[in-house]
Amino acid sequence: MNQQWLWAVPVSCAALLMTACQERPASKTEQAAAATQEKSEAIPLIQAKVVPVKLSKPEACDAEGCTQYEIQTVNSNLKWIDDYFMDRVKKADPIAFSSAPNEKINTAEGASPDLSQSSTYIRFVSQQYDRATFAIQTYTYSSGAAHGMYHQEFVNFDLKNKKRLALQDIVVKGAEQQLLNALYDSNSLWLDQHSVERSKLQLSDNFYYGANGIVFVYPLYELASYAEGMTELTLPYSSLTKLIKAEYLPSLPKYPNS
Repeated sequence: MNQQWLWAVPVSCAALLMTACQERPASKTEQAAAATQEKSEAIPLIQAKVVPVKLSKPEACDAEGCTQYEIQTVNSNLKWIDDYFMDRVKKADPIAFSSAPNEKINTAEGASPDLSQSSTYIRFVSQQYDRATFAIQTYTYSSGAAHGMYHQEFVNFDLKNKKRLALQDIVVKGAEQQLLNALYDSNSLWLDQHSVERSKLQLSDNFYYGANGIVFVYPLYELASYAEGMTELTLPYSSLTKLIKAEYLPSLPKYPNS
């Protein structure tokens, strides 16, 4: 009996030591904190600067005249975004990247060739956690025109899924007409002043996340005169809770019922 008792002592001690060495399960608070940290580390904080693009033909000429090109893009810490914009500018102005020689210009003797201008500037606008907004600003002037034309296109990215967000990606399925009605109602005073009827207003796929709501941007002349510039209509976030998918809306404060 004494020998059996002595044999059981080291086994019991070993069991106690193993129990003491087992890792304590993480609390729910610690698990949530770890999950939040892991999630935040997965979404990079964008760092971007504007850089000039080296062009094969900064001045391209055909039989009608010449066009001077200037293109600036972004250099960021996200290569897939940089590649997206480089693909865009190359498709928009392929002649500026062409290695083919310029054509001979048909001009009267002693006359200067017609000279047009085309410029593109891309810049980083803002980031809201897993959504980022950039802007493509373009300006074109055709020789002899009364004035140039400019445009600003906002490009929104889903950083988590590494894709560009179109309006159809963020709107709740089947809510397009409700969204359009809400947009008109929120801007009815300005639209009435510019004689824009409800039936004439369309949703714009050119949009960005503003401080107080989603801003829909319209081209020159579509809703107002050239002098008034591109029109921006804002729809407050508070009106979008049932119209925009929750994952594409910023977190809103909840106020107590009065």
